[in-house]
Amino acid sequence: MRHKVAKKKMGRPAGHRGALEKNLAVSLIIHEKMETTLEKAKFVRPFVEKVITRAKKGFSSSDKVVVFNTVKELRKTIGNEEAVRKLMDNVAGRFEKRDGGYTRIIKTGNRDGDNANTARIELLPAERKEEAPKKVAVEKKAEKKKPAAKKTEKKEKKNDK
Repeated sequence: MRHKVAKKKMGRPAGHRGALEKNLAVSLIIHEKMETTLEKAKFVRPFVEKVITRAKKGFSSSDKVVVFNTVKELRKTIGNEEAVRKLMDNVAGRFEKRDGGYTRIIKTGNRDGDNANTARIELLPAERKEEAPKKVAVEKKAEKKKPAAKKTEKKEKKNDK
């Protein structure tokens, strides 16, 4: 029974599992999409969502101390300077108005070699600004009246008796 088991163990020791999580997260943040197994995609998704939420707090703050501490925390969590820079500059601003759900997992079938379920995990694009639909003056075409159908006369049959 899996009572109160918070995370999947992925069949790896704790150190390897943590390194896998960080490496997958860095790869996803830098490239914004990646192809991996479905289990690994599901494994890294909550970690990436929490990291992006943390980056948003630093991005939206005008206090330099908060920004500094956020960057410091992200460096400790992720361990990659390029990923932290991209998070703070691009990704956090993109998701500023969104409350969670920054990633999407798309199943891509099975891998040929070992028949493992594969999936593509990607960061969602920026939300589009909804524009009011442009009203186009529609010209009503004059309705053409069809001429009435001609009635065919029925020929009477003469019955010869």
